[in-house]
Amino acid sequence: MTTAPYPMLAVQGAVVQRLKGDSALSALVDAVYDYLPEDVPYPFVQVGEAIETPRNSHDRYGRETVITLHVWSKYRGYAQAHRIAAHVVALLDHQPLTVPGLDHIVTRYEFSQTLTDPEPPGDIRHVVLRFRVVTEQPPA
Repeated sequence: MTTAPYPMLAVQGAVVQRLKGDSALSALVDAVYDYLPEDVPYPFVQVGEAIETPRNSHDRYGRETVITLHVWSKYRGYAQAHRIAAHVVALLDHQPLTVPGLDHIVTRYEFSQTLTDPEPPGDIRHVVLRFRVVTEQPPA
C-alpha cells in the first residue's frame, strides 16, 4: 500500500466543478462560490465545511468526505431555495463524480435543513445540504 491520499481538496474541487458546469443550475443561481466575496447578488450556492474520516479496506486507503453546501436566497418564503436545493441534490446524489487521483465509490445525500436569518429584516433564506462522498485510492 502506498501513502494515504488526502482527498478533501479533490472532492471539493469535483463538487464545485459539477455545480459550476451545470447550465440548469446556472440559470437558477447567480453563482457557486468557494470563497464568498462581500455584497454578492442572491440567490447563490456556497461550498461550506467538510469532515473527512478514514474508510480503509484491507489493501486500499479509503475516505469518507462529508461536505456541506449552503443555498442562500432572498425570495419571500423557501420556494426558490428549495428548487435550487432540489437541483443540487439531483446533480450529486448517487451520481458519478470525477475525483482526480481517486476512485469515486458513491455520493450520498444526507440531509437538508432550512434556516431563516434572524437579523432584521429577516429576509434571507438558507438551506443547508450535506453529502457523504466515498473515495478509494486506485489499486497499485
